[in-house]
Amino acid sequence: MAGFANAIYSHVSPSLALFAVFRTFLRKNTVLLTTAFAGAFAFELAFDITSNKVWDSWNQGRQWKDIKHRYMVKEEEDDE
Repeated sequence: MAGFANAIYSHVSPSLALFAVFRTFLRKNTVLLTTAFAGAFAFELAFDITSNKVWDSWNQGRQWKDIKHRYMVKEEEDDE
């Protein structure tokens, strides 16, 4: 039986380090929840930033922030 187990885990040895990392984060519920919330927050932040940059690059020159200077009239200062 030991030979069978060695045969199974011999090709999986690089993933043992990955297993140790996951075991570290899944050992306690508080660590799991903290990791999940931090990961979700980081993913949301990265997704929002990336999607905004893609949107801005595809719509460059057609957004209000790009054409506002054409339509905004600067008020002239009154010399009194």
